[in-house]
Amino acid sequence: MRIRRYGWRHSVLAVTALCGAALAHADYSGNTRAPQLYASLRQSYGFSEIELATVKTDLEQAQTLPQLISAEQNNKEKALSWDDYVRIHVTPANVVAGQHFMRDQHAWLARAELVYGVAPAVITALLGVETKYGAFTGRVRVLDALATQGFDHPTRSSFFFDELTQFFVLCRDQALDATQPHGSYAGAMGAAQFMPSNYRRLAIDFDGDGRRDLWSAADAIGSIANYLARYDAARAYRRGQPLLVPATVQGSAAANFERNTKYPAYKLAQLRAAGIRSQIELPGDLPAGLIQLDRTDGPQYWLALPNFYSVMSYNPRVFYAMSVAQLAQALTQPEAGE
Repeated sequence: MRIRRYGWRHSVLAVTALCGAALAHADYSGNTRAPQLYASLRQSYGFSEIELATVKTDLEQAQTLPQLISAEQNNKEKALSWDDYVRIHVTPANVVAGQHFMRDQHAWLARAELVYGVAPAVITALLGVETKYGAFTGRVRVLDALATQGFDHPTRSSFFFDELTQFFVLCRDQALDATQPHGSYAGAMGAAQFMPSNYRRLAIDFDGDGRRDLWSAADAIGSIANYLARYDAARAYRRGQPLLVPATVQGSAAANFERNTKYPAYKLAQLRAAGIRSQIELPGDLPAGLIQLDRTDGPQYWLALPNFYSVMSYNPRVFYAMSVAQLAQALTQPEAGE
């Protein structure tokens, strides 16, 4: 379904609750923290009184969905083992769908690689893990998700409150009705699943139609590439380099090193000298980290390279980045029947 508002449009699923749960009216416009929101919009983003009145009306229509907080607190990476987690994302069906997506979107993927240096399989794998290539972009109104999490979350309300603020700025700047977009339980939007702050900062109009529309395949592809290249200079994607390589570990060498960190903690030469080696030759001065995955038959080790940490800037969880890496690798294999 397409929704048009002041010339800006995007795809949404016309469902207003998560997993069929009932909505409860909240009227967050009178919340004790609402004045803080209004003041921030006025002072930091130049909202007029008319625009603030629209925000207040939107908050009056917001619904509280406590189950979203539970979903955020019990995400799959916390609850599942690696073997269970990877089976959600790296499946034959997801590989086939991703290869079809790469073929259909070849021109945009090639352009993204040319401009930003990000491999087509990595962009596609991110889309596959996030939304099954745009097929499942979220069923919850973003307004409800961010209001519930921003006003009511017991431990992360500050983060979501800031995202709620950014959402209203995005809606103002994009001439979008704030009651219309749908996304994830956390308020992430589009095939690329950007939070509002990243939508404002890093989403691009890759197809040149005058809109930054993350429900559009072209804009989602370009925006993901732009994100990986520019979100964090310390973890910017490096053209032509792999994400990670299998490692062999001698004895108990792994115990002497940090594992599963968010940034590369070592140089490959340090790890190599301690008996941790890659299965292919790589420069010794390349930043790297040690990844340990606990499997039923014992630990499995990988050497994570800078591009792995670029993917972790998208989602700072090892299981997530590993799923992207393994799906990307699978996508480069010959399609069935070739």
